[in-house]
Order: sequence, then structure tokens, then C-alpha cells
Amino acid sequence: MLTLAHIVLHVSDVDRASRFWSRALGYQPRPDRPWELEPPDRRGPVLVLDEGDRTHLDLLVAEGTERDGEVDRLLVLGAQRAEWDHPPDADFTVLADPDGNLFCVGDAK
Repeated sequence: MLTLAHIVLHVSDVDRASRFWSRALGYQPRPDRPWELEPPDRRGPVLVLDEGDRTHLDLLVAEGTERDGEVDRLLVLGAQRAEWDHPPDADFTVLADPDGNLFCVGDAK
């Protein structure tokens, strides 16, 4: 099973985007990571504002679930492996949905 953990939004100005999305959604910037906005009740996905990355979803596998098994399941459903330069110790896999939208499948933390 997967959980939607983050929505990574490509922005041109993190401060401006943070002001806008905080007011629009009622989310609050994390004190130690002001580019990450949390929902007021801390339930639901975190909005990550990033000037360098593409807009994408971060999905986490449930604890005790193997990431490779979830990736295989998603590939059967129609996902494709994305061209991505993964670091050797990556704890995530980058896939694309049938329309080409990127998403990451990461290990539970």
C-alpha cells in the first residue's frame, strides 16, 4: 500500500510561493524547513516548494512493505520507469504514470 506523503511543486520563487500557498491552503511552513508547508492538522500531504525539481508526487510504501514489490505492482498497472540518475544509495524509485507524470516511490521512514 502507498501513501501520498508530499506534493513537490516546481516554483520560481520559494518565498513568494510559500506566502501564496500558506494563505490559500492554511498550511504552515515548517520551522526547520520553510520550503515545506504542513497542513494545519498535520494530516495529509506536505507541500514542498522547489526551484530546481519538477512538479511530482512522493509516495511512501507502508512499513513492512518492500519498495520493489510496490514498484512492480505499479508497473503492471501501467507505470513506466523514468529516465533518472538515481544516487547509489537512493531510497526511492522514479516512475511515470501512463500520461508521463513523474512520481517517486520511497521507503517508509
